[in-house]
Amino acid sequence: MLNIVLVEPEIPQNCGNIARTCAATGSRLHLVRPLGFDISQSAVRRNMKRCGLDYWHLVEVADYENLDDLFRRRPEAAGDAWLTTTKAPRPYTEARFTADSWLFFGRETAGLPLEFRERFRDRCIRLPMAAEARSLNLSNTVAVCVYEALRQTGFPGLLNTGEMAGTL
Repeated sequence: MLNIVLVEPEIPQNCGNIARTCAATGSRLHLVRPLGFDISQSAVRRNMKRCGLDYWHLVEVADYENLDDLFRRRPEAAGDAWLTTTKAPRPYTEARFTADSWLFFGRETAGLPLEFRERFRDRCIRLPMAAEARSLNLSNTVAVCVYEALRQTGFPGLLNTGEMAGTL
């Protein structure tokens, strides 16, 4: 199962859209504090309803005090980590994802911390874009990377589920 990690996310609507991507793809969502929004049960229900996510129950969510806490509790993350950053020299298409990869995404205004990027320098990837563009929206970046990882791993458990499946 893919693991989507948002490091210090700031915008609840982005998190809601990413949670929807996780629900639709069977990916886990990991949130690293501090968060720019409340994730109490009542706040989650209210925010997710605003984002049109009426299947929050399909999303497995874990939250962590910081990156050290995540790696202490989930040491396997270090073995298959991929960090997305606009500063990376290689495109996301060069990553070799597995079904259990950990995809890290930084906060909307600052990205991933420098020391974290340096620790995983050879695992930093980016979405190619015009030099004049600062970045894509976080939820769009997550969706592109998640679907590339799923494509590389054969879309496990996701094929042949549409209404028209098996009719061609």
